[in-house]
Amino acid sequence: MSTAATGINKDVKQDRNWIKYVWDQYSVLFALIVLVIFASILSEHFLSVANITNILRQVSIVGILALGMTFVIILGGIDLSVGSILALSGTVVMAAQVNYHSSVIVSIMLGLLCGVLIGLINGLMVTYGKITAFIATLAMMTIARSLALYYADAGAISGMNSLYAKIGNNYVLGIPIPVIIFAVMVFLSYIVLEKTVLGRHIYAVGGNSQAARLSAISVFRVTITAYLICGFTAAVGSIIETSRLNSISTSTSGNMYELDAIASVIIGGASLAGGRGRILGTLFGVLILGVLSNIMNLLNISPYLQGVVKGLIIVAAVLLQKRD
Repeated sequence: MSTAATGINKDVKQDRNWIKYVWDQYSVLFALIVLVIFASILSEHFLSVANITNILRQVSIVGILALGMTFVIILGGIDLSVGSILALSGTVVMAAQVNYHSSVIVSIMLGLLCGVLIGLINGLMVTYGKITAFIATLAMMTIARSLALYYADAGAISGMNSLYAKIGNNYVLGIPIPVIIFAVMVFLSYIVLEKTVLGRHIYAVGGNSQAARLSAISVFRVTITAYLICGFTAAVGSIIETSRLNSISTSTSGNMYELDAIASVIIGGASLAGGRGRILGTLFGVLILGVLSNIMNLLNISPYLQGVVKGLIIVAAVLLQKRD
């Protein structure tokens, strides 16, 4: 083969590698852009400031849960209990205010502590208990929900604290506070996962736990920390949800949130096998689901069919993932 032909083949190979890299890194962003374009064509109301603000507000809670889920999935695990953690943490927050007359700060701290403790228990079950993450968090999903239902007799706890309600309903510079909290959580999650030793260790454990252990990485400590973060983000979500209505419904709050959170992470390019995923990918995955739900509502598509569309999107995302 001539030198010229060899050079051409090399250039073609480099071009293919570059296209593959761009697709792997930014395909979810391209999908979001295409979806937004189609949505704006289908509905003249889609790009209105009020509608965009509404989408961001609606995705903020599941989005925050999805951030914590990203840590766990990159690790090679899963957390099915985040919806129930939200319900139980929200019950703690509202009960502290209504039944024990605690201040807003104290009640919020108790709710966050509840989420962190449940995350700790999940981590301990997976590591020292050697229970698979699916089973451990499935059990915790049932336990946490049952505790919330028992405390409130499967009912709701409603408060009258106008200061607490401002968290979920007020604006700062025209931006809803839940959206600001979500943006801050995205930034902090990105820093932790992409710029810290903990983040590198999470990727290492998810990629090959045995190799990580041989590299002197404490797999148990990293795993427990990831579940702690996931429990914490679920508790943050509970604060936003309860403050929006100044109440908590122990039977319905957080229902199916874990599935939406997992779907957002997978759509964002993470692998359930572990070792791959990005916070920005999760952000775009959350927005894709939010835009889909919004445009289907604007088009008056039956809510009973919306799950079909979401399911097909998830399947497509998995099929398009890079095969290692």
